[in-house]
Amino acid sequence: MTTATIKIKRLGIADAIVAQKLFLTLQEVFGVKEPTTAEEAYVLQLLSNPAFICMAAINNNDEVVGGLTAYELPMYYASYSECYIYDLGVKTTFQRMGIGRLLIATLKEYCNVNNIKTMFVEAQEEDVHAIEFYRSTGANEEQVHHFNYECK
Repeated sequence: MTTATIKIKRLGIADAIVAQKLFLTLQEVFGVKEPTTAEEAYVLQLLSNPAFICMAAINNNDEVVGGLTAYELPMYYASYSECYIYDLGVKTTFQRMGIGRLLIATLKEYCNVNNIKTMFVEAQEEDVHAIEFYRSTGANEEQVHHFNYECK
């Protein structure tokens, strides 16, 4: 299989079923023991939000083999946005075929057209595979500390 047989599709309001398949695929890739998907109404709400960017990698058998979710973040100090890649994953059997690179390139193209100046992503230090992947795609690496607040 080559990336020529893979179609990257930005999912919209008419693609709730494909989005649910993608969300399950991402959980599978990340090793979630009991994958779940949100109710269709919530998925539709997500897909109707222009700041939510959801792209699926679909093979010639119409199978979702990977994809990404990202969020456009408008800047307050300038009239452009940045893009935070929340999840990016490709099914194990389809990895190392250029699909992840194609997803990054497609998102970068989307950002160029939509006045989004920077894309950024986090990878946990122990996720060596992800770190190597992002390094190989030409990203500039920064050392940062990430802090989480639990709100409930």
